[in-house]
Amino acid sequence: MMLPWLLEARRKFHAECLAGPITETKGVPSIADVSNRPSREIATALVAKIGASKSHAAKPAGQTAGAMFETATQNFVASCFAQLLHLRPGSFAVEKGQAISQFYQYSHLDALRSLAIENKELRTLLGTDYLIKPDVVVLRRPEPDASINRQQLLVDDTVARHTALREANGARATLHASISCKLTIRSDRVQNTRSEALNLVRNRKGRLPHIVAVTAEPTPSRIAAIALGTGDMDCVYHFALPELVETLREQDRETLELVETMIDGQRLRDIADLPLDLII
Repeated sequence: MMLPWLLEARRKFHAECLAGPITETKGVPSIADVSNRPSREIATALVAKIGASKSHAAKPAGQTAGAMFETATQNFVASCFAQLLHLRPGSFAVEKGQAISQFYQYSHLDALRSLAIENKELRTLLGTDYLIKPDVVVLRRPEPDASINRQQLLVDDTVARHTALREANGARATLHASISCKLTIRSDRVQNTRSEALNLVRNRKGRLPHIVAVTAEPTPSRIAAIALGTGDMDCVYHFALPELVETLREQDRETLELVETMIDGQRLRDIADLPLDLII
């Protein structure tokens, strides 16, 4: 029987994670907190369910592993979007390292930054928190009039002169989604993720992009620190949620209840749900 394409894409994503950002040192996966026994046990069982990680004498540096996890997430979302364009037609791209000021909803931040550079008092007042560069972005490029008018004449030089969808208006690309990638979750990373999300909400001019986080964190209480609550992020996506649930059923039914609460409350989903949710 032929397997769903998305299931195969998910397996490739896991394989990429296990080939780079998630390694094993002395039998303990790098996503575990080595000083925390439940974290070690959950991480070991979880990783075993998705495949074999490479063994190393020492785990990769945090920034290196984090960048590799971002790339794996980027590759997964990009490959999925290419298969889903019949559900959301348009010219989309999935990229890393793009400052939000490059997108039409946040292009005014470039002018604000220029003013702050020239004025020390203004720079002190504004700070730099608004200068966000999401880990991974999904962008939609503006459409040429030929594409908009493909079936009939919908626009010309006399109408719809300001919409960001028209390339003829000189519009920048639209930020369709901001994806924060956290291989593991610590208290400082939670605060950074939430701060970035709130800045995306407050500083926009135009529609709000999808704001999500992707993590491989094995410990439910740490996932809850970023997933619970509403108002800043749409949802948190775990890189192997069914496998995490299965592991907790086997090891720790008390924390399983916390994970089920997040799932039932629509605050936590699997990585396979992400590309379909981004199409909405």
